[in-house]
Amino acid sequence: MTYQEIRKNKAINDYITAADSSLAALGFTEHSFAHVTAVAEKAGYILQTIGYSERTVELVKIAGYLHDIGNLVNRIDHSQSGAVMAFRILDNLGFDSEEIADIVTAIGNHDEGTGVPVSELAAALILADKSDVRRNRVRNEDISTFDIHDRVNYSVTSANLQISDDKTKIELRLTIDTEYGSVMDYFEIFMGRMILCRKAAEKLGLQFKLIINNQQLL
Repeated sequence: MTYQEIRKNKAINDYITAADSSLAALGFTEHSFAHVTAVAEKAGYILQTIGYSERTVELVKIAGYLHDIGNLVNRIDHSQSGAVMAFRILDNLGFDSEEIADIVTAIGNHDEGTGVPVSELAAALILADKSDVRRNRVRNEDISTFDIHDRVNYSVTSANLQISDDKTKIELRLTIDTEYGSVMDYFEIFMGRMILCRKAAEKLGLQFKLIINNQQLL
């Protein structure tokens, strides 16, 4: 079964919709189809660019698409509950046990609270997920009531994750509009995520670089 077939699965899409609705009720940024598709495509780009097999690229894209379904259960420990949900879904769809193991491991390790880049799929998923910072993930339309998470996401006018031509570095380049949030705000919210990204890059044999407004910070 392919990534494109997974994207058309009604039950999976229902779970993604319901998970995002729960996060909307809690005031979190968008975690629906725009996010999971972006994460899937970025994770696939990472492994494809550094030479992994076509099937491995498919598997990491499937992991990316499913990675946040655990928010349907609860935001707390959502990576673990999402991994358990993904196991049942993929088992029922007839996936090979080794492929299920790869996908479930990646999902269960994608969150900075408990996650560790224990595999190449987990590492690519971490990098793809933590680099999806953008203005249109903010749901709150009243700028005057933004919390720091809203300000940081809204301040990012562009974000680009790219592997260098010599395949030694992976760079996250951000443009931040400091009218809405500062570079220090970004670090206050995302320092843990950036440290995890550095570890994930190392798992893939890459150096992680964070560049904000043309200044290298990591």
